[in-house]
Amino acid sequence: MVYGSTIPPQELELWMARLLRYGARVGQQGEIPVAAVVLDGQGRSMGWGSNRRHLHNDPLGHAELAALGQAARLRGEWRFNDCTLLVTLEPCPMCAGALVQARMGRVIFATADPKRGALGGCLDLAGHPSAHHQMEVEGGLLEERARDQLEAWFKQRRQQGRSPGRPATQSQ
Repeated sequence: MVYGSTIPPQELELWMARLLRYGARVGQQGEIPVAAVVLDGQGRSMGWGSNRRHLHNDPLGHAELAALGQAARLRGEWRFNDCTLLVTLEPCPMCAGALVQARMGRVIFATADPKRGALGGCLDLAGHPSAHHQMEVEGGLLEERARDQLEAWFKQRRQQGRSPGRPATQSQ
């Protein structure tokens, strides 16, 4: 049994709405507006994260990794079998691999990423035969809001002549 699945759906929706607001603030800073949170089995936050790849010049600066790192430090444990990670965009291969390695119990994402998503988008690392851990994966929670937010952000960046994800303060 996945313990994270006992969190009521309306509570998960509230968390995702918070993540979308957080992602909007991150987007205003020039970062791709993606945010994540790790919840324990009772639905309490253990770690937050947002994309910081460009702002920190860090190739590992993805929302999921930041949330996982914070949760592991707080918990003093790297296994998350009883936890749920919520994220506004389907995790990439790097993040999906980290979630498998962390034994995350459940992953819920808002919108799929058909180009780079690794939990069913363009590949499925959680369901791959080599995955030593099986986690529950669900997509589509507040999907339209998340997709609209990302599409609007990328459209604005293109109209401003900036590379997606590159803050305005850096040279183009």
